[in-house]
Amino acid sequence: MERGIRHIVVSPGSRSQSLALVAAELERRGAVRLHVRIDERIAGFTALGIGRETRMPAAVVCTSGTAAANLLPAALEAHHAGVPLLLLTADRPPELRGVGANQTTRQPGMFAPNVRFEADLPVPDVVDSDGASDQSAMLRAVAAEAVDAALGAGTRSPGPVHLNLPYREPLGGDLPSWLTVHSVELATEKHIDLDVAPIEADRADEPSGALYQGGGGIGEADVPPDPDGPFVLERGPRTIVLAGADAGPDAEAVAHAGGWPLVAEIVSGARFGRNLVHGYRALVADPELGGRVERVVVFGHPTLARETAALLSRDDVEVLAVRGPGEPLNLNGATVAIDEVSVATGETDREWLGTWMRASRAASVDLSPPAPDAAALASTVPSERLGAISSELEVLRAPVDRTALVDAVWRATWPHDRLVFGSSRLVRVADAVLGGKRVPVHSNRGLAGIDGTVATAVGVALASQADGRPGVTRVLLGDLAVLHDVGALLIPPHEDEPRIQVIVGNDGGGTIFDGLEVAAVADDEAMDRVLYTPHGVRLEHLALAYGWEYHRVTTRSALDQVLTSPAGGRQLIEVPLER
Repeated sequence: MERGIRHIVVSPGSRSQSLALVAAELERRGAVRLHVRIDERIAGFTALGIGRETRMPAAVVCTSGTAAANLLPAALEAHHAGVPLLLLTADRPPELRGVGANQTTRQPGMFAPNVRFEADLPVPDVVDSDGASDQSAMLRAVAAEAVDAALGAGTRSPGPVHLNLPYREPLGGDLPSWLTVHSVELATEKHIDLDVAPIEADRADEPSGALYQGGGGIGEADVPPDPDGPFVLERGPRTIVLAGADAGPDAEAVAHAGGWPLVAEIVSGARFGRNLVHGYRALVADPELGGRVERVVVFGHPTLARETAALLSRDDVEVLAVRGPGEPLNLNGATVAIDEVSVATGETDREWLGTWMRASRAASVDLSPPAPDAAALASTVPSERLGAISSELEVLRAPVDRTALVDAVWRATWPHDRLVFGSSRLVRVADAVLGGKRVPVHSNRGLAGIDGTVATAVGVALASQADGRPGVTRVLLGDLAVLHDVGALLIPPHEDEPRIQVIVGNDGGGTIFDGLEVAAVADDEAMDRVLYTPHGVRLEHLALAYGWEYHRVTTRSALDQVLTSPAGGRQLIEVPLER
């Protein structure tokens, strides 16, 4: 715990019982926050959400066999998105592996291509009354190395770490007496020197001056820092700044400092500022705008638009990718990865910026409802007054479509809140129409899958609301995404209840496929059967079964009211949508 781990997620199991009981004791003493989940896949994504929000790893504890395998989806997302995560898998001892023993598979190396560090540890020795054994110093050193590796030490990128922990029977017993001594005090009393520099848990989000530093790419462990300092962006080339998932506010700061257009995905956390480009997809594809780009400075992981992927694949465009928390970008085979970037002094290319800003204004979407006709409402002419009242009622009673849904959620969310986007059709609608607003945004875009969206959002909520902090976590997703992760709705009754709104745009299936190439070649029956996958699930029954407050809203006024009403706990909000 002295390394800064504050959250442990446990799934029950026999082989891992000693780890679970120690976690429970640590919770009882206030040393950690413990979260219990019966599904290891959901446990992994809950820990991923905690790591996303805090940038510190949460530890996941599970038993052996398929339990460990169920952590793979979260481990893959953590690997590709650069999220710190600790996987602690209990196992059979070496002599029971490969001999047909129950609930035993080859766990060492199970996550090998995707982890920053892994170790198959020896079976624990018996320790004496004060916690000493020949293994103690070694295990403490491994623990320190594991936390450092999860935070990206030596690899330039945070990510998952796997410690495989074998145990022999008996698996149960009294808690060891040395647990009565706090772990930090124990380290002090025994004078154990871990020889590891401390890593700060809080990373500054705001840039200092005109210097901006990325978090790192994967697989670049031995690349030394640039002795000449940050990469200097000269003023000459026609430049845009592109912000993908997890880019953060640094992207906006560079665009502002350089006087360059800012193309920011809705999941970037950088969609704000005076240089923000609205309707960027059409503008990037426009030969007079995107076609004239000479240099792109990339933050984060762009995934939402084919137009930006095509731009980053061009061989006539210089692409500079600031190393962020996830996988390094190199779509054109010649992208230059940089750790730090600064902007050279000089004049802004006002013609270039102005052209983009004029096109941006023309492409922006005004989602505000029409203003009431005050004169008609106050008129003494019955026909005029009744007509104005009728118009107002039409606005209030208008059914919610996808654009209205994403707009309502965006307007209801503020900097003390958190917004999580699922990989559903709605995130693309939001990316296309929403304006600028500085709010904390999360999304699992490392692999852009629908898996674990609710669990990730619960983890974000638990972490962001710790210590009594205010705010609501809203997760916007489709019906298939919520059904894929429905087990994440289960929160144990004795745990803190997060303030979270799961907002489901329910169009009865996977309508995202209606906009892909397959819709032009598949017949309707096959399309529905294997891609659209219709269902008849009653979401209100699921909410009731899992103890969630349920709302079904069909009008904008009702949606605005439920989104902005004080949320005392868990709410599932269903918004029916046309296919």
